[in-house]
Amino acid sequence: MADLREIDTAKPVPRHVAIIMDGNGRWAQQHKLRSRLQGHEAGAESVRAALRACDALHVRYLTLFAFSYENWKRPKDETDGLMRLLSRFIEDNIGELMERGIRLRAIGRLDLMPADTRAVLDAAIARSRGNAKLDLVLALSYGARQELVDAARSIAAAVQEGGLSPAAITEQTIASRLYAPDVPDPDLLIRTSGEFRVSNFLLWQISYTELYVAPVLWPDFREEHFYDAVRDYQRRDRRYGGR
Repeated sequence: MADLREIDTAKPVPRHVAIIMDGNGRWAQQHKLRSRLQGHEAGAESVRAALRACDALHVRYLTLFAFSYENWKRPKDETDGLMRLLSRFIEDNIGELMERGIRLRAIGRLDLMPADTRAVLDAAIARSRGNAKLDLVLALSYGARQELVDAARSIAAAVQEGGLSPAAITEQTIASRLYAPDVPDPDLLIRTSGEFRVSNFLLWQISYTELYVAPVLWPDFREEHFYDAVRDYQRRDRRYGGR
């Protein structure tokens, strides 16, 4: 396992890291816990570990796939429990986010979230809006295909209203209508649990993102695993199709 001393300071570190936090349910099963929710609860410490690693490496943006649009298909008692865990995580950690200059943001179809959870989220977003050291972007009720549908609807409405010509639509037109158009595309996407899928996550934004699969389940993910991913990233030759 790598530690901070093994990161090459002469080479660039990713400005934006995105993480698919996979394996909470399997972790709970492996530990013979009574509920999958206990695996999600254990994963909260992994979020804090990722934030500490970002702080040490001066990563500017961290996007976490916290709850997918498809997750609403799960049993209601599980989705209700996940929303309660999210509220508790925000309430328990907003003080630390403020102390460390972390701005909380969220992307996704947030209108589908329960009103009480949404209120906790919105309050934390408003409270941390002035922070500028690290943007923590939570993907909640998020799906990349849904994001592109919403962008297409916005563009279609602009065309219908006469404010945009179809011939004038460019890649930038689409990018500007995504949920967080000011956030740069991820340089590095980490997926835990050893699964080789992107699972409808940031499909537009990861066109040239470097992918790294960590074998550990998310609740076991710590700073050294983050540093492993960054060290692997520093060995890559990013060509963007130009050569």
